[in-house]
Amino acid sequence: MSEGLNLNVEEIFASKVFTFGKMKEKLPKSVYKEIMRVMEHGGELSLSVADVIAKSMKDWAVENGATHYTHWFQPLTGITAEKHDAFVTHPDEDGKMIMEFSGKELIKGEPDASSFPSGGLRATFEARGYTAWDITSPAFLKEDATGVILCIPTAFCSYTGEALDKKTPLLRSMEAISQQALRIVRLFGNTEATKVVASVGAEQEYFLVDREKYLQREDLIFTGRTLFGAPAPKGQELEDHYFGAIRERVGAYMKDLNIELWKLGVTAKTQHNEVAPAQHELAPVYESANIAVDHNQLVMEIMKKVAGRHGMTCLLHEKPFAGVNGSGKHNNWSLNTDNGVNLLEPGDTPNANIQFLLVLACILKAVDTHADLLRQSAADVGNDHRLGANEAPPTIISVFLGEQLEDVVKQLVETGEAAHCLEGGKLETGVSTLPELEKDATDRNRTSPFAFTGNKFEFRMVGSADSIASPNTTLNAIVAEAFCEAADILEKADDFELAVHDLIKEYMTKHQRIIFSGDGYSDEWVAEAKRRGLPNIRSMVEAAETLTEEKAVKLFEKFGIFTRVELESREEIIYEIYAKTLHIEALTMMNMAGKKYIPAVIRYTKFLAEAVIAVKAAGDDALVQAELLGDVNGRLAAAKAALSDLNKAVSDAAAIEKSRDRAFYYRNVVKSAMEELRKPIDDLEMIVDKEVWPVPSYGELTFEV
Repeated sequence: MSEGLNLNVEEIFASKVFTFGKMKEKLPKSVYKEIMRVMEHGGELSLSVADVIAKSMKDWAVENGATHYTHWFQPLTGITAEKHDAFVTHPDEDGKMIMEFSGKELIKGEPDASSFPSGGLRATFEARGYTAWDITSPAFLKEDATGVILCIPTAFCSYTGEALDKKTPLLRSMEAISQQALRIVRLFGNTEATKVVASVGAEQEYFLVDREKYLQREDLIFTGRTLFGAPAPKGQELEDHYFGAIRERVGAYMKDLNIELWKLGVTAKTQHNEVAPAQHELAPVYESANIAVDHNQLVMEIMKKVAGRHGMTCLLHEKPFAGVNGSGKHNNWSLNTDNGVNLLEPGDTPNANIQFLLVLACILKAVDTHADLLRQSAADVGNDHRLGANEAPPTIISVFLGEQLEDVVKQLVETGEAAHCLEGGKLETGVSTLPELEKDATDRNRTSPFAFTGNKFEFRMVGSADSIASPNTTLNAIVAEAFCEAADILEKADDFELAVHDLIKEYMTKHQRIIFSGDGYSDEWVAEAKRRGLPNIRSMVEAAETLTEEKAVKLFEKFGIFTRVELESREEIIYEIYAKTLHIEALTMMNMAGKKYIPAVIRYTKFLAEAVIAVKAAGDDALVQAELLGDVNGRLAAAKAALSDLNKAVSDAAAIEKSRDRAFYYRNVVKSAMEELRKPIDDLEMIVDKEVWPVPSYGELTFEV
């Protein structure tokens, strides 16, 4: 307890980061100015300047115990990668070891690219790839059993120049939206801003389970989710876990997690229990999209690492347990000029805020035009289990604006003028000792996948284990296109006020179908969305092909975010990842069913058979024992038959050559066979003696933490 009381957050914050403040302190003024120039305006550092930075960075790292450095990058696996190199060089003539780090080593690395996903961009024997220092993301120190490592955030590309990572397209998209958003703010007289930054705050949901129990579940070990499991007597029905008192063991974990994240400059701010038992959430403060992506990768990594220290395992899978809520990652996105203007701030009278209304109209147009791409950006294997499951946004993209803005849009569409807007007013509590509360002009809608929440949009579809790079790349790209098209029209207008008024009305009228404020979980919305012509893309494999449709290729190539070849490679990677993931899950199910569940149930049937014989020998009626034996035997036979069917389905999948066909086969055939195997096993768990059951139950996993 005393350690917590003495903790100085201001002192430890970013202590493991080579911040711009440390650069300013340690570097010559001319070198620091050169770094800031490149950051603000682009360009390359000279090798001589890079050498000075590298030496200063190395000296700082060594002072803090570092022995190695790594180019830390984000390949298309969705996680991070690193290869450690020591600072050591050849000993001098006296045999003394010299620790060096050059500008060349800082700026460029050459990791082996052959074993990372490339979607056909690189053959297996073509190994060369390059990492390039991302100067906009500060270097940091990682400390664990391997020692202290200087991590340098980098982009990753192939020998032939294609992006093999998530960071490169994100940085391209940030430049695109900055350029196009600047055109918009210039139209409204803002001449001071030099760039517009996409800001992101990513809320991270996760589960914590006891590590000893986790290690008894092969499904959790190999796939991150339970492939079998009957529901516990109590789940989340009473909603008593949500925002409830945090258990001591979990609280100790959260405390250590915060400390580790603060040292790395991650602004971990909010922590609480989530809806499902054993589920929790962490939320940071907003920062630029690039830094937010890097930090969210660190959050996921540190979450897992710290959990191990506390004898727990952190589960980031979107649906680790059936029957209770899965985990998402709410991606809060906004646009801010570098002179302090939030383009998504409606102000007190949004109906009169023409710049805001134009930005809003462009975003509505972007989301409606590219709803399929936005859906794809949040597609991963685990998220297929979560989206649309009466706990998360549906697989249909829609926009929630709230009563105030929806009323403004309605006025503009119907009359061409927005003469008034709804006021928030006061909320009276009815208690004399409590203050009156300022009431927002609109409620929130937790069922909406893309909701306006005051001065930002919250994209709620993103999965908990997924990188937020793809959603933000897509958001930036589609909005940049809408801004570009609007600016093309307005910059040529003779009467700007009339033109912007007409354009806002046109966009809002044409794209109002994307606005929905009702229950996104309802069957009625599915039917209504179909009537409106909104796409309903239900799975990861269905979403993949949206990347290579002509409108997507045109969009991404226009702003230099992806080439057609890069998009085709990503589609191919999606098919590969989907098929491989389900293949691993199917093999794990077969292994568990054949070697754990079925043998355990057979032993139990022997016990029941002996009980039948013993009761009859005693001269009594063994009807109950015999019925139970028959029930168990029937489900055992069903499990054995389902196991054979799954085995055949997996064998047949191996003969399918085309990755797309194989992925769809896994979705349509293998996945169904997996569900058929799970059902009798889960039924048996409800019948068979707990002492016989070979793995920890849902109740033990989620309540005994």
